[in-house]
Amino acid sequence: MQYQNIVEGKFLDRPNRFIAHVEIAGKVETVHVKNTGRCKELLLPGVKVYLEKSGNPNRKTAYDLVAVEKAGLGLVNIDSQAPNQVVLEWLRTFSFEKLKPEYVFRDSRVDFYMERAMELPEAFWEYRKIEENNEIKQQAGKIRVQSQETLNIQGNIQVQGNIRKYLLEVKGCTLERNGIGYFPDAPTERGVKHLRELTKAVQEGYVAILAFVIAMPRVSVVYPNVETHKAFGEALEEAKQAGVKVLFLPCTVTKEGMWISS
Repeated sequence: MQYQNIVEGKFLDRPNRFIAHVEIAGKVETVHVKNTGRCKELLLPGVKVYLEKSGNPNRKTAYDLVAVEKAGLGLVNIDSQAPNQVVLEWLRTFSFEKLKPEYVFRDSRVDFYMERAMELPEAFWEYRKIEENNEIKQQAGKIRVQSQETLNIQGNIQVQGNIRKYLLEVKGCTLERNGIGYFPDAPTERGVKHLRELTKAVQEGYVAILAFVIAMPRVSVVYPNVETHKAFGEALEEAKQAGVKVLFLPCTVTKEGMWISS
């Protein structure tokens, strides 16, 4: 994921969740903060921040605050739209028969829905070398052509024969303590709801995945922040016990962009 027109600034304060005051080239600007989380460990007076300048002259704010330097850690991307973008780019590198963002499941909207031939490994993220094998890709193509028969799984969902269905929910992690990532940095009832929906999806035959996009350097694992939201930690444990898979996706972060490095 690449930004355009990045400029450097000095963070001053944050009057509310949506805007901040930043000094840019000696001038104080009101900028849009692309993250409604608290970010209180990051957005400290005087820290260096990076902003993307908008090309829309009609906007109320000319800049979006997208990244911040954290002392002792490095550059942290706080753009709440970035995790889904980098995951989409990453998913496109695998051999899925179908890839659909913003998929409606029950009464929720899950970030990604995918389909993949049953003959290919279920844990697609562990088999990069296999995915690069042209013979395997050709086999997947043949399977797709042959998989026209509709089967009923557990009487609940309809799937094509030899096709595995995935649901993947993305959470961006920007909170770090002693080299460990934590999520969330603010209570998230929406996050709890997503975990419960993923648990139901497993029961209906889907491969359900929660992916933590780690938007900072030198962090490779994420723990539930039970001090901030105990219910999220409980829901995460229940989901894992039910078979929901958890992925940690460390990222390379620069002022110009971010991408999954694992």
